[in-house]
Amino acid sequence: MAEPPMQAEQERPKSKRIGALRALWPFMWPYRAILVLAVVALTLTAMVSLVLPLAARRVVDNFGSPETFLLDRYFLAAIVIAALLAVGTALRYYLVTQLGERVVADIRKAVFDRMIGMSPAFYERIMTGEVLSRITTDTTLILSVIGSSVSVALRNVLMLAGGLILLFVTSPKLTGLVLLIVPLVIVPIVVMGRRLRELSRENQDWIASSSGSASESLLSAQTVQAFTHETPSRAAFSDVTEKSYVSARKRIGVRAVMTAIVIFLIFSGIVGVLWIGAHDVRAGTMTAGELVQFVIYSVMVAGGVGALTEVWGELQRAAGATERLVELLNAEDAVSDPVQGQPVPNMREGEIVFDDVVFQYPSRPGISALDHVSLTIKPGETVALVGPSGAGKTTVIQLLLRFYDPQSGAIRLGGVDLREMKRSDFRRLVAIVPQDPVIFAATARENIRFGRPDATDSEVEAAARAAAAHDFLMALPEGFDSYVGERGVMLSGGQKQRIAIARAILRDAPVLLLDEATSALDAESERAVQNAVERLARDRTTLIVAHRLATVKQADRILVFERGQIVAQGTHDQLVAEGGLYARLARLQFTEGLAAE
Repeated sequence: MAEPPMQAEQERPKSKRIGALRALWPFMWPYRAILVLAVVALTLTAMVSLVLPLAARRVVDNFGSPETFLLDRYFLAAIVIAALLAVGTALRYYLVTQLGERVVADIRKAVFDRMIGMSPAFYERIMTGEVLSRITTDTTLILSVIGSSVSVALRNVLMLAGGLILLFVTSPKLTGLVLLIVPLVIVPIVVMGRRLRELSRENQDWIASSSGSASESLLSAQTVQAFTHETPSRAAFSDVTEKSYVSARKRIGVRAVMTAIVIFLIFSGIVGVLWIGAHDVRAGTMTAGELVQFVIYSVMVAGGVGALTEVWGELQRAAGATERLVELLNAEDAVSDPVQGQPVPNMREGEIVFDDVVFQYPSRPGISALDHVSLTIKPGETVALVGPSGAGKTTVIQLLLRFYDPQSGAIRLGGVDLREMKRSDFRRLVAIVPQDPVIFAATARENIRFGRPDATDSEVEAAARAAAAHDFLMALPEGFDSYVGERGVMLSGGQKQRIAIARAILRDAPVLLLDEATSALDAESERAVQNAVERLARDRTTLIVAHRLATVKQADRILVFERGQIVAQGTHDQLVAEGGLYARLARLQFTEGLAAE
């Protein structure tokens, strides 16, 4: 059988015991008062249930008595017991279910809080869809356990323990015979439970892989359709889903066999014991009421054992789900903050320095994206990074935002190493327009305000004007309050890029990063945005990554990258005069531009 994809990439440790569920305790501890009340209600209902057979014995033994008031009392007591049982069960259900929902909500928030701060290196090893599967599917399993299975398990443990004690009180002889069956029941639970745990973990891995596959394809639905790749995508998703089903079918089969064996052993034993008990009644060593009482307690004990075998399977699955969530909570990030970060310098006066930086992407070890790069960017300077694709330009941006750490060398802002500051602190100093602008499923106004959540409507609109986005936004059905769809599907590429630029303008940060910021704009919009960027850059340190050299001609300095190294630097005119890579690129682009005109 093929291994689930995630296991093929990175072998996960199997759950050796239900003890993995102990990891849930820190989430339950804040709500221990609810837990205590639930346990009290559960204990009371179990005790009330154990009283019922005693009443049944009295009724049977006194059924032929001429004193009817005793019979009436016993039936009235049964109604009172039923009322107590109903109230206690309802209270237990309310408390336990509420506790489950609260704990699972906290787990989901804790996992999301952890995942949203993980560096891109983490997501090179795991699909986003799998993370979402763990947050949803795995937590649903845990909800089932906390909100139901654990309660059922505790109740049946009490019923089992109490039932066994009262069985012994009723008839030590018959109880001894019942206990002979217990080892026969425990053996299949232990042996088959281990296999069930492995299959449960495997099934969850395939479900996560299926979710990841679906997420990737649906998020790229237009590309899938444009390349008529629907059939292979359907086949790939169907294959993963079928493997998930096959794994689930094996798990269900093992659990069904285990349940059948346990139930057969239990009830066969009870029938045998009752056969002996019936002979004792005939012999006069036991009353009919005692036998009825023993039968009811036997059914309770058998039902408790049967329910525990069912719950055991759920606990096995929840243990695997808990392990998977704990993996995310305890995942080590290649990039981490110091315990106490250094104060962030004033970047309107501080330099940006790359000091002999060497960097390789985790997914491409041995290939240097930056190879001993050293550069200094002065406060307020506009520096352009140019060169062929894959030369290391965007890598400079990613390292400056500390999405990754270099293998050697250092990057400093205002003389302070990035690794000595908290990422959230120095990132507030930076505004970025990425090569592939991210548009959220919200209104245009909310997308621009993402750059500065406390900005006023007038500030949002001013940023849109500066980014040449105001006119097209006002032309939308509801203006700035128009919904733009998931990932901005209702906007063109140029419109999305202008919203991203407006977002960066609104942020008003001292460091501005433009990664191919005008690549999707038409000539007229590009000119308008370029003028806005030039005005914006006057008081800021600006890095511009561009393939189109027309957008960087006015930069204070141009750095030419090739194969992860800076091979030339200077102004546009100086680099053209020197010849070399930049002059060749300029000749190709400007000659093609003139020819196109």
